[in-house]
Amino acid sequence: MLPGVGVFGTGSTARVLVPLLRGEGFVVQAVWGRTEEEARTLSQELEIPFYTSHTDDVLLHPDVDLVCINIPPPLTRQIAVKALGIGKNVICEKAATSADAFKMVTASRYYPQLMSLTGSVLRFLPAFARMKRLLEEGYAGEVQTCDARVYWGSLLSDTYGWSCDELMGGGGLHTMGSYIVDLLSHLTGRRASRVHGLLRTFVRQNGAIRGIRRVMVVGSAGRLVARGTDLYGQRNGACQEELLLADPSGQEGPERGLQDIPPPYLKGMACMVRALHASFLGQEDRRSWDLKPVATAATFEDGLYVQTVVDAIKKSSRSGEWERVEVMTEEPDANHNLCEALQRNNP
Repeated sequence: MLPGVGVFGTGSTARVLVPLLRGEGFVVQAVWGRTEEEARTLSQELEIPFYTSHTDDVLLHPDVDLVCINIPPPLTRQIAVKALGIGKNVICEKAATSADAFKMVTASRYYPQLMSLTGSVLRFLPAFARMKRLLEEGYAGEVQTCDARVYWGSLLSDTYGWSCDELMGGGGLHTMGSYIVDLLSHLTGRRASRVHGLLRTFVRQNGAIRGIRRVMVVGSAGRLVARGTDLYGQRNGACQEELLLADPSGQEGPERGLQDIPPPYLKGMACMVRALHASFLGQEDRRSWDLKPVATAATFEDGLYVQTVVDAIKKSSRSGEWERVEVMTEEPDANHNLCEALQRNNP
């Protein structure tokens, strides 16, 4: 029995996610928007029966047992924690701060029977699933270097918003870099102990090329390279690369209206939704689920680690030194965000 779904958010991700969920047999029962008008527009566009701008109206909806949260980071923690407390399964995007991420982890540990996953869809992309398996089998030998290159347009807009403020989860490192940090940890099975980073804004206008261009892992015996949604490999001594996995759909480009979401993310999202279907299929209760199909998904603990790395890189950029990655283990004080702001403005 598949759970009914409530979707938080009315942006491009929601417009992709709702058809994907329906394609796998899920029934999208409700949608939430920041304003009544935003929610009504998406409800009419995608024929979702219930819409609202009130959080509780979705969380308390009797036919909603799984909530998908795709909203600005400052709002994620509040809704995710409340959803778990009400007894809903949760899939959400990243939080705004380490303090928020820690509170989400605490809630997920308090309700371990409920699903609490983050939307790190790149883990489900076939090219990266194959890359991880080949790394585990020793194709590249001992991992020595990882290189990821991402091209993206400007995050600046005509009005001030969360994307302009790093304490609200904005900035390129948090918005895009967090996916790469999670992906590399997933591929290699390792976590950073120290980081060194330099953050600068080089391009201040929108660009037409965006998304992951290359993720390369170099080892003692060879290398593996993901370009877009295809995977290539080359062992030491080989004359040229070999194509290990070709994704025909990756050559078609995004569908009309979805150009602002790069193909790897679209493909990864589709694969994750299929895994969700397998996780809930055959369960007697709409809130119960099977871990195995979504075992590769990122947990709230993974989200906290990623946020910690992002914060350490920001600190390194200010100090010019290597900074330790120390994952939060206890509730931060109420002035945590204020302290972060003071440190940022007084390097």
